Amino acid sequence: MAKGQVTADSESNNAIETLAQRMLQNPESVYRVLFYVFTGFFLWMSLFPFYWLMVLSLTPMSNLSNMGLVPNGFNPSVFLTVFETVPFHHYIFNSMIIAGLTTIVVLFIGSIGGYVFGRYEFPGRTVLMLGVLVISYFPPASFLIPLFKLFTGNVDLFGLQYPQIYYTPGAVVFPLSALIMPLVIFILATFYGQIPDGLEDAARIEGSTRIGALFRVIVPLSAPGVATAGILTFIIVYNEFFFSYMFLGSNPQEWGVILQGILRFQGTRAQAYNMMAAASLIGVLPMAAVVALAQDKVVSGLTQGALKE
Repeated sequence: MAKGQVTADSESNNAIETLAQRMLQNPESVYRVLFYVFTGFFLWMSLFPFYWLMVLSLTPMSNLSNMGLVPNGFNPSVFLTVFETVPFHHYIFNSMIIAGLTTIVVLFIGSIGGYVFGRYEFPGRTVLMLGVLVISYFPPASFLIPLFKLFTGNVDLFGLQYPQIYYTPGAVVFPLSALIMPLVIFILATFYGQIPDGLEDAARIEGSTRIGALFRVIVPLSAPGVATAGILTFIIVYNEFFFSYMFLGSNPQEWGVILQGILRFQGTRAQAYNMMAAASLIGVLPMAAVVALAQDKVVSGLTQGALKE
C-alpha cells in the first residue's frame, strides 16, 4: 500500500516536472493560454449581465418565476411597451442634455487648468496638481447636506441668497463638474505640455492672447486628448447615479434621468422586472454607440498622452 502511494507520488512529480520543462521551453504557448483564459473570464464577467438583462426582458411577466439561462418565452414587444408605459425617451434625452452640459463646462474650464499646469513652470506645481487630484477621490455623500442646502436656496453668499436650482440640470452639472474636473485637467495638461513652444509663440506674435492661442492652436493640436477627456466625461455623467437620484425628480418635467425612468416600473405591489431590464438595455444603447464610434480616439488619446516627449 505504501509502495503504491510512493509510486503515485513519483509519477505526479514527474508529470509536474515535465509540464514545467515544456513551459520553460515554449513560454509563448503559456502566454497564449493565459491570454485566452483571462480574456474569456473578462468577457464573461463583462457581457453576462447584458445577456441576463436580455433573457429577463424577453421573458413574459407571467413566466419570470420559472426562468433559466434562456428566455422562458419570447416577448420582443416589451421594448415597445416600455415607451408606451413611460415616456422613456424623455428620460434618455434629459440624461444626454445633462451629460452634454457637464462635458462643455468641464472641457472649457479644464482646458484653462490644463494649460496652466501643462505649460507653466511655477513653484509648488506638482504639489498643487496632487491636491487637485485628491478632490476627485472625495466620496459624493460627503457633499450631500451642504449641496442640498445650497441648491434649495438656504445659503446666503456675500449677502445674496443662492438661487434654487433643485430639480434642475444645474444641481447635477455643478457637483459632477467639480469631481470630474481634476481628471480632465490631468489628461489635458499631459497633452498641452507636449505642444512645442514655438507654435504658441508664433500665435502670440500674430497678436493672439494666451487664451486665443490656447483655443486656436493648442486645443486643435491636442484633439485626441480633448476628445478622450470629453468622451470619458460624457460617459461618466450619463451613467451617474448618486447626484441624479438625490437632486432630480422622478418625472421628465423635473429633469428625471434614465435611472428615474427605470424606477418608474416599480410599483407598490408588483415590479415589472422584464420592463426594467428592457429599459436598462435601451438606456445602454446610446453609450454603446458612442463607445463603438469613439473607441479608436479614446485608445489613441490615452496612448499618446502616456508617451510624453
